[in-house]
Amino acid sequence: MPQPRPSAGPPVTGRDAGGSAGDPDAGRLALLLDSAFLLLLAASLNRYLSHHAGSPWIPWVIGLSAALAVAQPAASWSDHRRPPVPGRPRRWPLVLVVALWVVLVLLAPSFAWCAVPLIYTALRALPARAAIPLVGALTLLVVIAQVRLPGGADATLVLLPPAVAALATGVFLFMARQAARQRALIADLVRTRRELAATERREGTLAERERLAMEIHDTLAQGLSSQQMLLQAAERTWDADPATARTHVRTAAEVAGRNLAEARRFVHGLAPAELADGRSLDRALRALAERESAESGLPVRFHLDGVPVPLPAAAQSALLRIAQGALANVREHAGASTAAITLSFLGDQAVLDVADDGRGFDPAAAGPGGGRGYGLPAMRARLRQLGGRLTVESAPGEGTVVSAAIPLEHR
Repeated sequence: MPQPRPSAGPPVTGRDAGGSAGDPDAGRLALLLDSAFLLLLAASLNRYLSHHAGSPWIPWVIGLSAALAVAQPAASWSDHRRPPVPGRPRRWPLVLVVALWVVLVLLAPSFAWCAVPLIYTALRALPARAAIPLVGALTLLVVIAQVRLPGGADATLVLLPPAVAALATGVFLFMARQAARQRALIADLVRTRRELAATERREGTLAERERLAMEIHDTLAQGLSSQQMLLQAAERTWDADPATARTHVRTAAEVAGRNLAEARRFVHGLAPAELADGRSLDRALRALAERESAESGLPVRFHLDGVPVPLPAAAQSALLRIAQGALANVREHAGASTAAITLSFLGDQAVLDVADDGRGFDPAAAGPGGGRGYGLPAMRARLRQLGGRLTVESAPGEGTVVSAAIPLEHR
């Protein structure tokens, strides 16, 4: 993901430091500045009236002061309340306020100090490339007004306005850029969180699909294979031995019922029926061997090696499903005459071995794309989730041993 570049983007404006529309802090700051402007305006008007009692410009000064007292807060409040339109800043309220103030300063130089709130208004409303020249022009007018004051020009009053304007502008633009960087980082964080949430949803969906695929392979697909084998056997003996054919059909119906129950259980994320009600893994494997022998006619023995220790439900489910999948491979592909299931507890790990004396195969051809279906990849996926490993030992004509090991420290 690319890193944010705060220095890039649209020009910095006063909204970067002054807040967006509806921001309570920005509203309070605007109210404070408007109050300061009105106080400065009232003080300047009082000074003008006390020093120019007989001036013919008094009505004009009073009228312009009243108009400015209404226009500047109205423009500031409108700018704060309404959201900006990108690329189209509202300049006319500011132009009106500046025009009124310029005329007023030309008539009465004592109104020059009202420029301080106006500088903030310009910086807040305009992009930096437009605000800085305007601030410079306002500052120049303030200097000219100080020179025109009675008593001659004071060097301090001439140098102070540019210094104050430069300091205020620099601090304001620095804060605006910092605010822009902060908003860029926050936007990037929000975008990253959304992308992470979307990734987690995708990963969750893929994990659920993989779980269902493994459950379907280890239950429904194997059950359908058994049913097909039993029904084919029933069809072959239907005329010659009806009793045996009916036995095959009843067994197929039992397999179908068991598969239906398994389908309901794995849809709800429950443990296999063989492990329900607290049944141990060795009992479930023994029952699996007996059932496989009865249904398929392939003799399957079960052997327990070592002292059983409690395993987590996920580990028990995984080993049972692996045993079911391995026996399905034996039944469908091996052509074996016998098979054996061995569950061993070796101190630091639990090991499940499923061996047969069938035709065997080349394990190198059983990887992804090896042409041996989904069984072995599904077993490896189950064991990866538990920190275990799968080992396949086989060779053409020498049978097969599938070994699944799970560390006991994962309990």
